[in-house]
Amino acid sequence: MSSTPLPIIPQPKRAQRFEGPAFNLTADTVITAPTELHSAAQRLAVRIETATHWKLPMLESSDAANRIEFQMAKASLENNEAYTLKVTAEGVLITATHSSGAFYGVQSLLQLFPAAIYDAQPRPNIEWPAIAAEIEDAPRFPWRGVMLDSSRYFQPVDAIKKYIDVLSQHKINVFHWHLVDDQGWRLEIKKYPKLTEIGSKRPETISGHGTLELGGDGQPIEGFYSQDEVRDLVAYASQRHVHILPEIEMPGHAQAVVAAYPELGLLDEAKPVSCIWGIHETLFNTKPATFDFIKDVLDEVITLFPFEYLHVGGDEAIKPQWKNDPYTQAHIKALGLKDEDELQSWFIREIETFLQTKNRKLVGWDEILEGGLAPGATVMSWRGTAGGIEAARQGNDAIMCANPYLYFDYSQAETNENEPLAIRDNLSIEKAHSYEPIPAELNEEQSKHIIGVQSQLWTEYIATPSRLEYMSFPRICASAEVAWSPRERPDFPHFLNRLCTHLRRLDVQDVRYRAPLEYVKA
Repeated sequence: MSSTPLPIIPQPKRAQRFEGPAFNLTADTVITAPTELHSAAQRLAVRIETATHWKLPMLESSDAANRIEFQMAKASLENNEAYTLKVTAEGVLITATHSSGAFYGVQSLLQLFPAAIYDAQPRPNIEWPAIAAEIEDAPRFPWRGVMLDSSRYFQPVDAIKKYIDVLSQHKINVFHWHLVDDQGWRLEIKKYPKLTEIGSKRPETISGHGTLELGGDGQPIEGFYSQDEVRDLVAYASQRHVHILPEIEMPGHAQAVVAAYPELGLLDEAKPVSCIWGIHETLFNTKPATFDFIKDVLDEVITLFPFEYLHVGGDEAIKPQWKNDPYTQAHIKALGLKDEDELQSWFIREIETFLQTKNRKLVGWDEILEGGLAPGATVMSWRGTAGGIEAARQGNDAIMCANPYLYFDYSQAETNENEPLAIRDNLSIEKAHSYEPIPAELNEEQSKHIIGVQSQLWTEYIATPSRLEYMSFPRICASAEVAWSPRERPDFPHFLNRLCTHLRRLDVQDVRYRAPLEYVKA
C-alpha cells in the first residue's frame, strides 16, 4: 500500500493506492461487460479508441490475460451510483449494480491513466499505464448540480455539450438550465412563436456595472434553442448520466415574456426585452388566460425534458405592480389572502398542482417559502442556508446553492486586477471547497431533506464559452468534491495536490480554466 494520494477528483469514499506495477492498456486489451453495464463499457471503449485509435473488442466474457472487466456486484451496493474499482497489473475490475455506478467507475478509472486519455486525437507511440489501486465509492448526495444561465447570454449547442462532458467527468448529475429571464427567452415554444421572435432578442447590453444611460455596448444579442436541439442535448446528457433541469421563471423575471405578449403583464404598454441587469418589476398578472399560457408552455417543456423535476424560479418577484393593480388587489381579496406574498404562494401552488398531473415535481428558489410553501416543492436555498433550514424543518427537500460559496459568477481573486469583470468580489477555490452543505441547526431526520448541492453560473458578465469555462473551472472541481465526497473529506492542501494533476486533464480537453497561481509557493 502507498500513502501517495490517488489523483482523483472528486475524492472517492475509500481509496487505496497499491505499490507495484500498473495495469498497462494495450491494443490487445479486451473489455468484457454484462448487458446491464454495456453502456458504461461502451463509453470507455469509445474514449480509448479516440485517444489511442485502438478499437478494443467488447465481449460478454473472456479469459484474456489483459482485460478490463465490468461485473454486476454480487452484494448490494450503497445505491445505483455506487461502484467498486480494482486496478492491478493483471487487469481492471469495475463492479456496480446499475449503469450509472459503472459509468462513475469509468470516470475514476480514466483519471488513473495519463491525462492524454482525454485527447480528442489519437496519441501514437505512448504507453498507457493505469495506477494500481482499489476504490469503494458512492456519492454523499443524490443531487449534484451546476446551473448555467443561457438567458443573459446565449451559448452555442456545441459549447454546452463540451460543458456537459466535463461536468459528467466530475460526477455532476444535474445540469440546471436557466432558459428564460428579463433579458431573453431561449426556448422554442411552438404555440407561442413570439417568445423567440421577440423575446429572444435585445438590441444591446449595459456596459460594465453602470446604467444604460451611461452607455450600452451596441452589440445585439439573440439566439434560442430549437426543440430538436433540446432533444439532442437531452439525449447527449442522458448518455453521460446527466439530467437536464429546465427553469421557466414565474411570476417575476418575466419581462422578455411580456415584451412578446403584453397581455400577460400588468401595464398598458409593455416594456421591451431588458438590456440591463438587476431586479425588474415586471410580473405576470394572475388572470385565467395567463395561467392557460403558462400551462401551455409547460406542456411543451415537459415533452422535451423527461427529468422528474421542473424549476419555476420564484425568486426576486418584487411586487409594486401587483400592489398597484386593481384586478390583482381584488383577486387577493376574492381568494381570502392576506397580501401579495400569499398571492405568490397561491400562484406557485397552482403551478405545482398542474405539474403533479404531469408527474413532475416543482423546484423553486427559496423565495417560494414566502407566503407559505407548496406542499411537495423542493427548495433551492441560494440566500445562504436559511431557506434550506426552513424547508427541511417543514419536511420539504432542499438543495443547497448557497451564496457566496457556490456562485461562480463572483471573481476568483482577492483583487480584480488582471481578472475579467465579475458581478462581485470574490470567491476563491479554497472557499468553494470549504463549504459544508448540512446546516448544524438541523437534526438527523431533518438533514435527510438536504438532497444535494449545486453551483451557479449567472452570465451577466460571461458573454463567451471561453469566459464561462474560465469562471467555472477549477471551482467546479471543488464543488463537485463537496457534493460527492464524504463529509470527512481530505483538506484543501490534499485537494490542491490532486488538482495539479487534474488540471493537465483539462488542458488536454482545451478547457480554459483559471490557474490557481496564488496557491503556488514562490
